[in-house]
Amino acid sequence: MSKSRCLLVLEKCMNTKQFKQTHAQIILTGLGNNSFAISRNTLLLMYSTCARMVEARLLFEEIPERTAVSWTVMISGYSKRGDVDSARLIFDEAPFKDRGIWGCMISSYVQNNCFKEGLEMFRLMQLTDIDPDEGIFVSLLSACAHLGSADIGIWIHRHLKRMQFPMSVQLNTALIDMYAKCGNLGLAKNLFDGMRERDVICWNVMISGSTMNGDAENALALFEQMEKDGLRPNDITFIAVLTACSYSGMACKGLQIFDSMKSVYRMEPKSEHYGCMINLLGRAGRFEEAKEIIRKMPTSCSHSDEAMAWRALLSSCCSHGETSLAEVAAERLVQLERHCGVYVLLSNMYASSGKYDDARRIRKDMKDRGVEKTPGCSSIEVNGFIHEFVAGEKTRPQMQEIHKVLEKMNGQLE
Repeated sequence: MSKSRCLLVLEKCMNTKQFKQTHAQIILTGLGNNSFAISRNTLLLMYSTCARMVEARLLFEEIPERTAVSWTVMISGYSKRGDVDSARLIFDEAPFKDRGIWGCMISSYVQNNCFKEGLEMFRLMQLTDIDPDEGIFVSLLSACAHLGSADIGIWIHRHLKRMQFPMSVQLNTALIDMYAKCGNLGLAKNLFDGMRERDVICWNVMISGSTMNGDAENALALFEQMEKDGLRPNDITFIAVLTACSYSGMACKGLQIFDSMKSVYRMEPKSEHYGCMINLLGRAGRFEEAKEIIRKMPTSCSHSDEAMAWRALLSSCCSHGETSLAEVAAERLVQLERHCGVYVLLSNMYASSGKYDDARRIRKDMKDRGVEKTPGCSSIEVNGFIHEFVAGEKTRPQMQEIHKVLEKMNGQLE
C-alpha cells in the first residue's frame, strides 16, 4: 500500500476495526517509521475522534519523535470525552509547548465548563514568550462570559486594542457575548452597531444578550431587522426570540413566530423550541394550550426532551399556584427522571399555599427515594481571581475567616 493510499483509507475509515486493519498494514509495509510520522498522527486523530483513547494512547507511546500535532491531538481527544484531567497530564508531559498546544488546553478547559481553570492556564501562558492567537482570545472571553468576570474581559478588550489585533467577526462576537452576559448591554450594542459585517451567530448573540438583560423589545426589533437584511435565522435564533416573547409576556407574538418556523422558513421545531413555547404559554397562564404543545411534540423526542417540556410546565404551574396540573406534571416527571428539582418545586408550591402537610410529605418522599438536593453554588471575582462557593462546603482554607466576617456583618445589620 502506498503512502498516499494509506492516508486516503485512513481518512475514510469510520470504525475502529478499519483503523486497526489499516494501522497493521502500515506497520507491515514499513510505512510506520519516522519518515512517515504524518500517517501515525492521522491514525492518532482517527482513534481519538472515535473516542478510542486507549488505542490512541498506545499508538502515541509508540511514536519515537512526537510532533506538536501529536500532543495536540491527544489533549483534544481526552477533552472531547470530558476527561480534562488526563488532557492536563498529557499537557504537563509535553517537552515543548507551542501556541497550538497552549490553545488546545485552554480551549479544552473552557469547552468542558472548567472556566476558572481556563483562565488560570492563560496566566501560566503569560509567563512564557508566546502570544495568544484569536482562538485563545475567543476561549478566554467565553470563560469570562460564563463566570461573569467583567474585569478580566475588559482587560482582554483593552489588550486587543493595544496590540492592534485584527478584529474578526468571531472575535467581535465573543466580546459582545462577554459584555452582554456580564450585564453591560450598552457596550455590547456599541460593538454590534460598529461591525461592518455580521453573521447569524453574531445576530443570535446580540438577540440573546438583549433578552437576558430584560430588553425583549430590542431583541424582537433585532430579529425583525435581521429578517429585513435577508439573513436566514437558525434554531438558536428562534430559541432566543421565543424566550424574549416569554419574558415579556407576548404570548400571541410568540405563537406567531413559532408558526413561522414551519410556514415561512420550512424548519421543523425541535424540543428546545417546544420547551420555549410551553414556558411562554405557562407564564401567560394558558395551561391547556401548553399541554397541547406537549401532545404535539414529535414521537421521536427522547425522554430527556419530554422531561424538559414537563419541567417547564411544572415550573409555570408552581408560579401560578395551579396545584392539580402541577401534580400531573410532577407525576410524569418522576417517571421520566430522578431529579431533586421536581420535589423541591412541588414542596415549595405547597408551602407557599399553606399546605404544609403536603410539603412535608413531598420532602419525605424525596428522602425515601434517596434523591439528594443539588447544592447551590456561586462565584465572585476579587482582584482578577474567581472564587467559587458551594453550599455546605467545609474544606475551604479561609472558611473560618469568612464566617467571622459574615458574623460581624450580621451583627451590624441587627
